[in-house]
Amino acid sequence: MKHIVFLTGHLAQPALNRVLEGIAPQSFSWEVRDLGLQVAGLMTADMIQRRLAAPVEADRILVPGRCRGDLDALSSHYGIPVQRGPEELKDLPRFFDRAARPVDLSRHATLIFAEIVDAPRLDIETLLQRAAALVADGADVIDLGCLPATPWPQLEAAVRALKAAGHRVSVDSLEAEELLRGGRAGADYLLSLQLDSLWIAREVASVPVLIPRTPGDEGSLDAAIERMQAWGLPFLADPILEPIPFGFTASIVRYQRLRERHPKAPILMGVGNLTELTEADTSGINALLFGIVAELEIGAVLCTQVSPHARRAIREADWSRRIMHAAASQGSLPKGLSDALMTVHAKAPFPDTPEEIAAIAAGVRDPNFRVQVSPRGLHVYNRDGMRLDSDPFKLWPQLGLEQDAAHAFYMGVELARAEIAWQLGKRYVQDQPLDWGCAVDDQTVPTGRHS
Repeated sequence: MKHIVFLTGHLAQPALNRVLEGIAPQSFSWEVRDLGLQVAGLMTADMIQRRLAAPVEADRILVPGRCRGDLDALSSHYGIPVQRGPEELKDLPRFFDRAARPVDLSRHATLIFAEIVDAPRLDIETLLQRAAALVADGADVIDLGCLPATPWPQLEAAVRALKAAGHRVSVDSLEAEELLRGGRAGADYLLSLQLDSLWIAREVASVPVLIPRTPGDEGSLDAAIERMQAWGLPFLADPILEPIPFGFTASIVRYQRLRERHPKAPILMGVGNLTELTEADTSGINALLFGIVAELEIGAVLCTQVSPHARRAIREADWSRRIMHAAASQGSLPKGLSDALMTVHAKAPFPDTPEEIAAIAAGVRDPNFRVQVSPRGLHVYNRDGMRLDSDPFKLWPQLGLEQDAAHAFYMGVELARAEIAWQLGKRYVQDQPLDWGCAVDDQTVPTGRHS
């Protein structure tokens, strides 16, 4: 059994012992060492090297999640791995559970087509900039959306410029002439061909996306698939996802029936009719749709991010395809794999009870304010006692900061964050921004994007 040394401070030591004693089953032995500082979050790598004598008889050293400094240098110094734990003690059981069953989120089985819906109105340089941003968010194919009754003399130039920049390109139009021009310019895919326009697939090398004559006409889509198979040409088939309440459920069933009739046929699903036309957070919509995508082994998804509320749709789709692919691959629920899609709420927003916060506050001997959140509200405490309320404006008169502008500004920022966390049910950590998952620009994206 491996032995782990946990480093902490005075205030956190009792809570750390309780959490470790409650982890079951015990897959490791452990000991807790107090480094002689009051607040564990202020620990640094240099401080550890000064205060923790070598050698350390253990297989691993775990330090607080907010510990700053070079842990690789510490690992070399002690000759054993030195690792950051979670930022909150209550997350230790989940931390060890994830470590015991690592999940590879670098893999997926679905291409993301990201549509630029107003492509004919943009110059080449703007198209290149948008394409680069979409690829950075997770797109695999840049879809150029043509506009009805809008001539686009620069179509060929746009396709060639995007191809020269290293992008895969699709041309999306209902006009046969535009599809032919895009294919002859080198587009990788054409959206969309019906049974009556399949002749285009024999004129160019582009892979067509096949659609029915009307969304409910499954027979015409089957006929188009069978003809492409007879010709020995590649394709993607799309039964068309309808918006709520205009046939959404029936359209989902059509995808399932298509998979039953054609077990090996490559399928594309366009999700914009849900993400764009439903005023709800798109992270949850994408999670659900990509769960269906994983179950039906759908190989490509067409996404848009036009409406302001859908401006993170590509990034959410990227995380969703990875999380749902991992769940389907290992036969598990999509739980405990990643928090990236938990943009609004947290799974465990309030790790400490009011009683536990009060116990920590009782040991504080300095004037610095600590802020924590529990189901009861915002707890603000220092050596002068505890203040508790759900309204920062009611807490303000109790802080005595009228003559300290810098401290007042700091506490205003922290209490605003704490109030948002309490209202939404998010995790609040003092001096840390709230975690908005993949909804913010600094969310780390999995490696191996184009697997």
